Amino acid sequence: MAIACFGEMLWDVLPTGKQPGGAPLNVAVHLHNFGLQAELISRVGHDDMGAELVSFVESTGLSTHYVQRGETHLTGVVKANVSDSKEVTYQIVQPVAWDYIRYDAALSELVETADAFVFGSLAGRQSHSRETLYRLLEHARFKVFDVNMRPPHYTREVVTYLLQHSDLVKMNHHELAEIMGWFGVSSNEKTALRWLAERFQLQAVCVTKGADGAALWVGQQHYYSPGIPVQVQDTIGSGDAFLAALLRGWLSDQDPTDYLAFACAAGSLVATCRGATPVISEAQVQAMATSAASE
Repeated sequence: MAIACFGEMLWDVLPTGKQPGGAPLNVAVHLHNFGLQAELISRVGHDDMGAELVSFVESTGLSTHYVQRGETHLTGVVKANVSDSKEVTYQIVQPVAWDYIRYDAALSELVETADAFVFGSLAGRQSHSRETLYRLLEHARFKVFDVNMRPPHYTREVVTYLLQHSDLVKMNHHELAEIMGWFGVSSNEKTALRWLAERFQLQAVCVTKGADGAALWVGQQHYYSPGIPVQVQDTIGSGDAFLAALLRGWLSDQDPTDYLAFACAAGSLVATCRGATPVISEAQVQAMATSAASE
């Protein structure tokens, strides 16, 4: 199965040094770790940091065929504050190369043939990449919105538009509360997930809750998987590993109870490591999920 991931690829700058990051990049790496074919649509600068980032992506086994190189803007950088390991905050530099992803026919051909098209709200902060994203959504067969609202890099208008053009939506509990506030609807979990699914004609809505696990509304049913207690190093990339694992189960037509538990285990496993893209295997994740279920 092939999945196209659209948006930011960048360097997360931490006190310990810089690490590859950006939600679409992280999701693509973890999809690859789980044995799925992933393609990354992004843009880097024609600079040393861009070359190093492309080299990293290639080292993971992913293709960089759809990663554009730009002359006018530098490769993306994010300053990550990890003083609270369970609630990392970010200072996201702009404008940078991934704000200027250009549309071309090859991108639409990729998206048309992909089993899923993954995107987030951060890639919609500037008009160039946003317009490319909107055009690609017209070609996507199955649209996966990873909400990822980072103040001040989003607007209600853009998030609402993306909700209207999605099939599966994943967000965290803070984002769920904010979005429901926009519409004056209760943020009670079951009420909110069902309302979002009906209002935006979504096939599924998922909310992650950190150490408290995750919930999913699909097929007119509410599913919940508890959090797995782990020794947290940092939470960078945990939500991205969760989404990759969730998609693995969804595209394999597994039972929601099983793939939600697997996704929670994937997020927890990444949290025990430093950085967003540690090498984790499907077997490791399944072992953690099985162990948690038996306790």
